[in-house]
Amino acid sequence: MDKRITLAGCGCGSRTRTYMKLAMEFPERFRIVAAADPVRIRAEQVRDFAPEEERSSVQLFANADELLSRPKLADVMIIGTQDDYHYEPCRRALELGYDVLLEKPIAKTLREALELRDLATRLGRRVAVCHVLRYTPFYNTIRNIIRSGELGDIMTFNANEGVGAWHFGHSFVRGHWGNSTTSTPMIVAKCCHDMDILHWLVDRPCEQVSSFGELSFFRKETLAEPRPERCTDWTTPVGECPWDARKYITDDSCKRWLKMVMDGVDEATPEQITEWLRTSAWGRDVFQCDNDQPDHLVAILRYAGGITGTFTMTAFEEGRHIEIYGTKAKLRAGAFYKENGPGEITITEHFSKKIRKVDVEEASGGYAGHGGGDWGLVSHLYDDMRTVEDVSLMTTSIQASAHSHVIAFAVEHARRTGEVISIPEFERRVLSGELNY
Repeated sequence: MDKRITLAGCGCGSRTRTYMKLAMEFPERFRIVAAADPVRIRAEQVRDFAPEEERSSVQLFANADELLSRPKLADVMIIGTQDDYHYEPCRRALELGYDVLLEKPIAKTLREALELRDLATRLGRRVAVCHVLRYTPFYNTIRNIIRSGELGDIMTFNANEGVGAWHFGHSFVRGHWGNSTTSTPMIVAKCCHDMDILHWLVDRPCEQVSSFGELSFFRKETLAEPRPERCTDWTTPVGECPWDARKYITDDSCKRWLKMVMDGVDEATPEQITEWLRTSAWGRDVFQCDNDQPDHLVAILRYAGGITGTFTMTAFEEGRHIEIYGTKAKLRAGAFYKENGPGEITITEHFSKKIRKVDVEEASGGYAGHGGGDWGLVSHLYDDMRTVEDVSLMTTSIQASAHSHVIAFAVEHARRTGEVISIPEFERRVLSGELNY
């Protein structure tokens, strides 16, 4: 009897293809049986991850509707569609009897996210949300330190996510998540990872938030003088503007982001990439797009028991770092400290001033995407879907993730209104329809 978990991919973009490819590192646990995407080559790539002898049995579908119009085909559906199309395929998959691996955010709106949480609970389905940071050696090391008591009682923290200037321009100005009305607010689209990991580390519900944030730089007003909305002279050398779209051709660090959105980019010539950029969203001037996401934001959070913390998102830094202050010691960790010393994670005792450097294990499986989180998520998927008896013990269940989404949407509401937001009251008002989130 084949005890492998069968997988169907709904939306075969970068994330679904990554998870499917990693799943095939566990051929004794997983089998690919179906893939759906409007761009056929993406579904075919998922099929081709399967062992050669099983590829002919993988069913390909032109879109999510075609896949979901069939009776249940697999044990688990991986949903990697765009943010504004998570709710409908997830709802229909749950009703068809699928368990689900759902790309974050859960849904475009908080109300939809909470409805999916409640539907999964009512139907007894398992939904794992792709909060990959929970699976990284880095954050698991920090969590174990907190739980060991070495820091004492946690009093407060400062956490930062530096999105990176080119990444921000690619994804949150030119790209799919540049406009909050067609995707989700920045704090949800990008930083629900952070809201989740902070909630997971603190291990207490969040009670109140306030927030400030602006779109200050990626605007027409930043331009010293008017210029075309997209480059019209593709024959001239790349200019001094660091966000020139032609850097997708000339700079490998920029080109790697193009792989997420342009099919066949590895085989494309510079001329073919140029032609694609002429008409695609990624060929636009970052100062003249329809973007509305803040390029910097700070949130203040209060958790049960009086723990407080700050979170900063900025386009003008790269990598995550965090400082945690306990009654016995302080912890400093992340990209900044790894690059500038004294170490990726250090613990400093308050009175002795003794500093302990903490080693972080190498990411398992030979794959370091999201600090090993991608590989970790897939390596846990079998147990989360089959052997863990209580869904509350799943590493990243929709029930746990929903609270992080409430926090993120509440931060956005606080940013817009300038109010201090009560998390329980905010959730109640959203569910009652008083607030449109």
